[in-house]
Amino acid sequence: MEKINIAVDGFSSCGKSTIAKGLAKKLGYTYIDSGAMYRAVALFAYRNGWMTDTDINETELQKHISEIEISFKTNPEGQQETYLNGENVEKEIRSLQIGNGASRVSTIGFVRRELVRQQQEMGKKKGVVMDGRDIGTVVFPDAELKIFLTASPEVRAQRRFDEMKAKGENPIFDEVLANVKERDLRDTTRDESPLRKADDAIELDNSHITIEEQLQWALDLVHNL
Repeated sequence: MEKINIAVDGFSSCGKSTIAKGLAKKLGYTYIDSGAMYRAVALFAYRNGWMTDTDINETELQKHISEIEISFKTNPEGQQETYLNGENVEKEIRSLQIGNGASRVSTIGFVRRELVRQQQEMGKKKGVVMDGRDIGTVVFPDAELKIFLTASPEVRAQRRFDEMKAKGENPIFDEVLANVKERDLRDTTRDESPLRKADDAIELDNSHITIEEQLQWALDLVHNL
């Protein structure tokens, strides 16, 4: 079977990366976490003082956007990690602050255009599974398989809450839920590449099914192409 590109889109905390990673592993494909790329840009902006929790200095960020090089490497345990200009930033980019920052920088046109350019370069050889919010509509509009994941805000907030607790953080559920809803609004209403289901994407509401069931469903789609 010839290799294809698979686009996995959907709302935040829908488990996009879980299903995308699972598919890549089963198929022997390359997994690219587009969300991690936006998180890396947010981290870059925070570190350089061009971003706070309430403001972004777009002028300075645009001046330096070409200096950002994002790559992915697999660690000895087989987990893929994100590198920003050669530095492993996997842990730093997973905080709620950086996640919220990523949603904010993702609304900026020049940021999206640069990362889409990098992502499309990664997909030229096929055999890529990429997840995000505009993969099937903008990054890989010709992807052979497009999946769109959704789940209720409450279910997604609980998943995020549990993840944070497992990492030793002390989240407040109502704050996590408010953040999920805020990101949904921002993602679906931004001017640049808003989150939407591609016309030829296959939708799955995964509110009440297991990860194993989701992965089997997706593998069946691949094998039935």
